[in-house]
Amino acid sequence: MCVLALAWRAHPRWRLVVAANRDEFHARAAAPLAEWPDDDIIAGRDLIAGGTWLAVTRAGGFAAVTNLRGYGAPDPAKASRGALVVDLARGAAGNAAAVNPFNAIAVRGGVATFLTNRPVVASHALAPGVHAMSNGPLDPPWPKTQRLSGLIAAWLDRPAADEDMLFEGLRDRSPPVAMGGDPVAIFVDDPVYGTRCSTLVLVDAAGRGTIVERRYDAGAERTGETRLDFAWPGG
Repeated sequence: MCVLALAWRAHPRWRLVVAANRDEFHARAAAPLAEWPDDDIIAGRDLIAGGTWLAVTRAGGFAAVTNLRGYGAPDPAKASRGALVVDLARGAAGNAAAVNPFNAIAVRGGVATFLTNRPVVASHALAPGVHAMSNGPLDPPWPKTQRLSGLIAAWLDRPAADEDMLFEGLRDRSPPVAMGGDPVAIFVDDPVYGTRCSTLVLVDAAGRGTIVERRYDAGAERTGETRLDFAWPGG
């Protein structure tokens, strides 16, 4: 996962709204969004390490991860960050110290939490509102995270759930304004390492949820879409 913005209890109609892009090597095999057999997980799956980059559960869980730049090459001896996502979505703590540098957001039991393991393992509850993360600190003043946060904030005030508005924003390939921080566009159009899929998670105030994944090939052409509905307990 490369960029994610979410609205957590930021509007009376919506409990959670997520718009996210996964950037990865196109050659790395992955299975599309699906309900995992004999499990509560709804997610795509990395077929190399077996985990995922973003997941929801029917029990009220959500988790997503981004890697962190500036800490050198990943250590292949460390556990998969994708396995950590599965743990967090299920409500388990996971071993944050045992994986390569990451940021993560998890929702469980009506609480949203931000977690990281750099420069040290740390976590804190997310206040209601709109937040964004990419490959650096949470809510950085980077052009792409600001644009994606602004898109979700504008979307919340629309009378209908216009999914195309969010997907179009996730296809934004405009180069960022030079201001330091992350130099990468929201949608990475590259034949080797680029945006593989865009994902929306929409959960209304009553707990009715939808997760939608649009997938792209190495030429940035759309190859498929999967939509699954779910329901979360509580309010």
